[in-house]
Amino acid sequence: MARSIFYPIVYVRGYAGSQGEVEDTVADPYMGFNVGSTKLRQSWDGGIKKHFFESPLVRLMKDYDYRDAYSDGSEFDFNSDVPMKSVWIYRYYEPVSEALGTGQRPEMETYAEGLGAYLQKIRGILCGKNKQKLKDFKVYLVAHSMGGLVVRCWLQNLRFKETNPVEIEKVFTYATPHSGIDFRAIGNIPKFIKINNTENFQVDRIRQYLKIPKSKPVNSLNGKFPEERFFSLIGTNSKDYTAVAGMSKRLVGPMSDGLVKMKNAYVNKTPRAFVHRAHSGHYGIVNSEEGYQNMIRFFFGDICVNGSLVVKDMFLPRKIELAKKKGKNVRAAYHVEVVTKVRDARWDMYRRTVAEDSAIYKSHEELERGDKPIRLFSSYLSKRQIFRDSKYMGFAINVGLLAPEYVVNNRYFFDDYYNGDYIFNDQLKFLVKLESNKAVFKYQWSQQNDDKWMSDVFVGPFDKDWLIEIPCVKDTKPGIDATLQLVISPHC
Repeated sequence: MARSIFYPIVYVRGYAGSQGEVEDTVADPYMGFNVGSTKLRQSWDGGIKKHFFESPLVRLMKDYDYRDAYSDGSEFDFNSDVPMKSVWIYRYYEPVSEALGTGQRPEMETYAEGLGAYLQKIRGILCGKNKQKLKDFKVYLVAHSMGGLVVRCWLQNLRFKETNPVEIEKVFTYATPHSGIDFRAIGNIPKFIKINNTENFQVDRIRQYLKIPKSKPVNSLNGKFPEERFFSLIGTNSKDYTAVAGMSKRLVGPMSDGLVKMKNAYVNKTPRAFVHRAHSGHYGIVNSEEGYQNMIRFFFGDICVNGSLVVKDMFLPRKIELAKKKGKNVRAAYHVEVVTKVRDARWDMYRRTVAEDSAIYKSHEELERGDKPIRLFSSYLSKRQIFRDSKYMGFAINVGLLAPEYVVNNRYFFDDYYNGDYIFNDQLKFLVKLESNKAVFKYQWSQQNDDKWMSDVFVGPFDKDWLIEIPCVKDTKPGIDATLQLVISPHC
């Protein structure tokens, strides 16, 4: 069974555009990792109450006894007793500051080289000359926006050139443009725009500093780091991005966090989550409960749950079906909504909905073929977060398939259904219990209208992936015959 190991956490902040932003950044000891947020939520009695998220830094201190790396105004104090459970801030913008450096912006490779040197320095402070500690030393890397590209540049390009490179246990990125930044009218940032390192978000330049051949996608780890140990958190709230004011969100548009398109914000073949948060600002993704909860479960969780929808058959409305049989040209598009949450939480672990421009889009032809599962989510569960006295880790999955806009012979067809109606919409309640090297699973659809759970499934020892297949059927027209596949894995 996996066990939580608390390695040092190193935070790498995102892009600072103007010189003023650089100076504000270096003036902050934690470079934004200490910024929280306050949101209003409606309580059970209809009243409004405030929800405070203190910041990732403070929460790590309160929940897991981490501490910062500063002592008596210094970061690298060899006389201080800094524990392994410590948070470090890679202050790579200091050389760019006119107050603390030269005021000149170096290339991405220089930022990455600095990260490698910084990690070596941390290793030396925490391990000293203890050979066993030096051998076992690992870190967690957390990065926001461009910081994730700095991390990838070191991981994929420079790490293997160093002597005694530091071992990275896991990487967690918030809103990183892993496939660059695209504007809605022109696509990827043009090559001729080279202002304050903006070329770092251009696809060809990314390939260059990550050493990725054109035969592979630009968001590939290229075999240089295990994909299952790299997590991408993707923001979907384009409307509340206030950092570089309204200019960027008008340029980038919907289906983004205001700056980074959703399709560009993840690393290929890695676990990921979508949350309704903006790139930064008061509703920013770093200073969010959703971001923090995904991060701690990915780092310290016990179980990984990957969900996919396998469609066996799609049932069209009767009149549409008849039109298709008569040889008329029928087209349709579907939206799949997915929301996952843990028990007793007022926030979502994963969220993709039509109303927030983040639902999964599939054509009727794609679903009808059923040749490829629809990837729904990756979520992590932690025994430490078990609800009160329950022995189970509670988890809920909302799955919705919205009725499409049917087009017959290039004309919209509105008979027999209302646009935006659900073909399928239900919540799966899922419980997991770990005991004596065994796992117990049980589940229930909310709309069963009873308290019966599917029989417990005992698995043991729980040391490999287990597949649970749950029918997801609505035998109507329109309707669906599908299977919700849950792959349950011990999280290492």
